[in-house]
Amino acid sequence: MKLQSFFSYVLIFFTTITLLLSSSHPVSANQTNQAGFLQCLSLRFNDSNIVSRVIHTPNDTSFSSVLASSIQNPRFSAPDTPKPVLILTPVQPSDVQSAVKCARRFDIHIRTRSGGHDYEGLSYVTHKPFVILDLSNLRSITIDIDNRSVWVQTGATIGELYYEIGKKNRTLAFPAGVCPTVGVGGHFSGGGYGTLLRKHGLAADHVIDARVVDARGRVLERREMGEDFFWAIRGGGGSSFCVVLSWKIGLINVPSTVTVFNVTKFSEQSSLKIIHRWQFVADRVSNDLFIRVMLQRYKNMVRASFPGLYLGSVNNLLKMVNREFPELGLEEDDCQEMSWIESVVWFAELGEEPIDVLSKRTRASLAFKAKSDFVQEPMPKTAILKLWRRLQEPEAEHAQLIFTPFGGKMSEIADYETPFPHRKGNIYEIQYLNYWREDVKEKYMRWVERVYDEMSEFVAKSPRGAYINLRDLDLGMYVGGKMSKYEEGKSWGVKYFKNNFERLVRVKTSVDPFDFFSDEQSIPPFKSVEVI
Repeated sequence: MKLQSFFSYVLIFFTTITLLLSSSHPVSANQTNQAGFLQCLSLRFNDSNIVSRVIHTPNDTSFSSVLASSIQNPRFSAPDTPKPVLILTPVQPSDVQSAVKCARRFDIHIRTRSGGHDYEGLSYVTHKPFVILDLSNLRSITIDIDNRSVWVQTGATIGELYYEIGKKNRTLAFPAGVCPTVGVGGHFSGGGYGTLLRKHGLAADHVIDARVVDARGRVLERREMGEDFFWAIRGGGGSSFCVVLSWKIGLINVPSTVTVFNVTKFSEQSSLKIIHRWQFVADRVSNDLFIRVMLQRYKNMVRASFPGLYLGSVNNLLKMVNREFPELGLEEDDCQEMSWIESVVWFAELGEEPIDVLSKRTRASLAFKAKSDFVQEPMPKTAILKLWRRLQEPEAEHAQLIFTPFGGKMSEIADYETPFPHRKGNIYEIQYLNYWREDVKEKYMRWVERVYDEMSEFVAKSPRGAYINLRDLDLGMYVGGKMSKYEEGKSWGVKYFKNNFERLVRVKTSVDPFDFFSDEQSIPPFKSVEVI
């Protein structure tokens, strides 16, 4: 036996014994399975250096820091939040294969974490024994400028992706989100949108291949997985079907000069007038123009902001806005010309920083709760006034309402092309957010619920839609009982995916019939006699 292998087996023995002895209770079946899982992994790695870098037990000094490294909602970092029995940090794709194969063999529940931005923390929290598969080490980005394509591993953030693109070419871009610390793994698999969605659609619309580990531990690319499987992971939430190792994406062209702008209003009357008119303009103007509405408190006053991006010069922007949306009152001093990659820094509110700031990984400091809606008919001014008045309440000190315009390319892509169904007919999306610092969270969460309930008559119905990347467990989650998992999952699945839910269920049943990849809101396999 090689010396390297000998030390590996010694490490297996002591790690397993430590895990078992860490509990004062009799050894349970779960603990036996966990020990078997550890041994299985260690034997597959067969290298003590890899074992120590990949496997983190609660007794390791690295455990707490690794767990906290990607918790992007401090609501799930409290002492009473359930913790994993192990954290795995793969350093190569074969480590993920080993984790999946060993987990299936020993009935270990896995949660996959890319950037940790799941709004309900489902990538790193659940109420049964579980293991976190943290992909943050798998973050390579390989750009092919000639073919305008990129292979990006799912542990990378969209900020790191943007930075690498911007370093190489200032007229190539990718249409994803505005928060640079979001991981590409979850973001792309849920759809993913940002300032370019009206011109180019979702991030998922530009995924041209993927490399995944399926429930049998096989590495598959698009050709091997088949078109149904490939369709499902581009908007249906990849964690329901597999572990996505990497995405191949197509880049898009942007002008060498773009214009960013922001108009700010504090007057209730003036703001309501602009927002009301915005509803008739924002989804119909040129696809080159993106104007968001953001409502929040600032120095104890409600502030309406209208940040935007125009794919062109200031002069052309002013001509267009003054012609089609004069109510905004946009002036040249509100605008700034720059490159697209610099506009990404601007929209992320990172100040006058060089573009390498996009590659920095930071953690959120405020806990939050969010909900989402889609609006298909302009809301009356009375509804907008309700939102304004809600923001004046004490619980809304750090609240934020974001209106994101659709139309353009979003209306040109059929609702069945990817699992993301909220396309033609939607004027804009609303995101309701509330943040807080204190341990007492109930009053802030109730504020979000009240606002959401008040908007029910003004938003999309039958079903009332929601966006999977703004996950909301209030829509429902698996609780078990006499109802089949399919019937349970459908109640919220149709809100996220509408008619695409049934196709997602068929794909799930085909590729993961035993529901290895699952969470509180995952796509269920269809089993007519299944009882949880």
